Amino acid sequence: MTSNDRTPPPQADSTLIKFCGITRTEDATAAARLGASYVGAIFTTSPRQVNEATARSVFSAAGSGIGKVAVFAGGAIENIAAAAARVAADVVQLHGDVGPAAIEALRARFAGKIWAVGSVDPDGVPVSPHLDELAREADAIVFDTRVSGKTGGTGIPFHWTRLADTVERVRAESTVVLAGGLDAGNVASAIRALQPDVVDVSSGVEASPGIKDHSRMLAFAEAVRAASIDGGRSTSPS
Repeated sequence: MTSNDRTPPPQADSTLIKFCGITRTEDATAAARLGASYVGAIFTTSPRQVNEATARSVFSAAGSGIGKVAVFAGGAIENIAAAAARVAADVVQLHGDVGPAAIEALRARFAGKIWAVGSVDPDGVPVSPHLDELAREADAIVFDTRVSGKTGGTGIPFHWTRLADTVERVRAESTVVLAGGLDAGNVASAIRALQPDVVDVSSGVEASPGIKDHSRMLAFAEAVRAASIDGGRSTSPS
């Protein structure tokens, strides 16, 4: 796929929300009630890892009209595609140093969207190889913090403003998803800095790993919407 094969989607009027690492049906229901656009289930080694039966229950509880994201790190492309199909995922999110060829191979086997993680060190320096090629191939780039070799899910923010130029370059090709240590207290600043299309939260709304705190989910959703109303999506990076 070349950059001429896929027109980047238009930005939403407000930043969309993805609640990731969902392990319980009641948390998926809460995410839908709060207006989330995506829920994520993790299939790789993590305190939030779920099996296929749980993922199907979580995705079913979220209901229609909300995107179901299956998160993988490593493994054979054909196995990823088959698992995503079995749980009725709309999106496959790939962690690790994924190359453009893996995106192409998965697209041949999976009819949904493909998101690739673009790892960033805590100082805001991209460390993923092939980032520009990935942006042309994937439907979205998920910027997440890499710490001690972990390519995402660390719960640690990175220096957002230092990534602004990279985000603008990626935005010309793909949807921008911002993850990495977001919570109700910092998400507005992150939106003002980078104007992401989607913000992705997991540990920042938890009572314990895999157990979401619905009051924290509500506070996060309210902070995102307030930032959008205040013009966070159209403000120049600070």
